[in-house]
Amino acid sequence: MSSTLAGAFGIAALFVAVLALVFAIQALRAQSGSSTSADLPATPEPEPQPQQSEARPGSVRSELRKLGKQIEVTRGELRETLQHLAVVRYDAFGDTGGKLSWSVALLDDNGDGVVLTSINSRTDARTYAKEIHAFASEAKLSPEEEEAIEILRKDAGH
Repeated sequence: MSSTLAGAFGIAALFVAVLALVFAIQALRAQSGSSTSADLPATPEPEPQPQQSEARPGSVRSELRKLGKQIEVTRGELRETLQHLAVVRYDAFGDTGGKLSWSVALLDDNGDGVVLTSINSRTDARTYAKEIHAFASEAKLSPEEEEAIEILRKDAGH
């Protein structure tokens, strides 16, 4: 699994933006379609088209530009969210079974984030958190933690 709730929210936001655009276009079509042929002049003169850089506020072109800019900002913000997840389960001790110990890597697109590890034995459980920068840590990583990070590094193409 390589996406988290942040990624889902990002996709949902993009979907809502596209849906709003569709409704805006339908509303504009309904307004322009409501005029009858009797309302139109006999010899229609072409309306002056605004230059691309001078889109009228509220026009479809203007709204599309705004949405495009917002989507780019959202994409930039998503790159910095913890959206990539890898879980490695294992038996930390020979006398326990069921793979109750685990390491979870939560990273952004840059390989920054955290690795969480829970080591379970018959009598207790210990939990560790280690900070990750560019798919590496200053703290010594266990083989399982390194495996979780390596899974995400391969997914990211680094």
